[in-house]
Amino acid sequence: MALRCFPIWVCPQTAYYHYPLLGFDTKRRRICLWECSSSASQRAITAVGGDVPYGRELKKPSDEMGLTQERPQLETFHRDLSMLPKPLTANSLTSSAWDDSKVRISFQGIPGAYSETAALKAYPNCETVPCDQFETAFQAVELWLVDKAVLPIENSVGGSIHRNYDLLLRHRLHIAQEVHLPVNHCLLGVPGVQKEDIKCVLSHPQALDQCVNSLNELGIQRVSAKDTATAAQTVSSSGERSIGAVASVRAANIYGLDILAQNIQDDANNVTRFLILARDPMIPRTDRPYKTSIVFSLEEGPGVLFKALAVFALRNINLSKIESRPQRGRPLRVVDGSNNGCAKYFDYLFYIDFEASMAETCAQHALGHLQEFTSFIRILGCYPMDLVS
Repeated sequence: MALRCFPIWVCPQTAYYHYPLLGFDTKRRRICLWECSSSASQRAITAVGGDVPYGRELKKPSDEMGLTQERPQLETFHRDLSMLPKPLTANSLTSSAWDDSKVRISFQGIPGAYSETAALKAYPNCETVPCDQFETAFQAVELWLVDKAVLPIENSVGGSIHRNYDLLLRHRLHIAQEVHLPVNHCLLGVPGVQKEDIKCVLSHPQALDQCVNSLNELGIQRVSAKDTATAAQTVSSSGERSIGAVASVRAANIYGLDILAQNIQDDANNVTRFLILARDPMIPRTDRPYKTSIVFSLEEGPGVLFKALAVFALRNINLSKIESRPQRGRPLRVVDGSNNGCAKYFDYLFYIDFEASMAETCAQHALGHLQEFTSFIRILGCYPMDLVS
């Protein structure tokens, strides 16, 4: 029994669909229905014809196509069925979920940056894609150029990276994982120099601030650079023996620099927390400790922030992080006071991380209760906690 293809028209005139992300318009094509035939000599064919203008008379089909004379002519090709993709099995689905050799992760900076190291910690066999800006790393995921992005969000010494909190709200990516990366700032120099030869050191301003005591002891002048890996690249390119860089061990290996000193940060317990972002959210589970990140704004009223936070305390849910950011849409509002003059207030967004999975009933009830006090709420992600640094 063979199959025969009949074209049908969806509407009496050509329609256009617009795909803004793909950047082109697509005409509506003829939709073909498969029909069974008792003729064993006929072969299954797939119609991929061009458009036939409305009102034009259909031509008679060619005999070599194997269709009856009542059918309209179609441009066709014969598909090799062996080339069609094979259905996934349970085994292949399980293995592909853990196969990080196919994962492409964007990060801000150049090879050797701490963000790249965090991506490799999460996915040791992944392909990393450097981007010049954090925003570019987000856009690379949104445009399907990469699978995920890695973003530093806070440091145990330097605090929160406020710019990146704003980007979390501006883009529609989901937090899929967190990575805690211990910071090992190294003093790097061109091959053959001693640390006493270094008179000037380049690095990111935050890295320089985290190594103030060590650099002061060596009497080294500090100069800001775009990031730590760029500093290492600059020193390697210059070949100057009196210029060093504060960067990672990985940056030293990539750019051929000697490690003159390791762990020169003032705080030995210096850890940066990174977020792995994806287009689709993770499915929350309860098989291991999970963390949920949300952002919300509150209605006006006395004690409303206390009430909002109490919804977690009442259910014994621990808050691991709270961050407030002024709303960009309406950063300042003026309210008349009861006495002379007026009071000025900022409208804030509150970012909260709490230690519970959205699959748990207590978390669902807490968010339902929280909605009573909020004018806006959004779940940024529910993801496994990183318990190993």
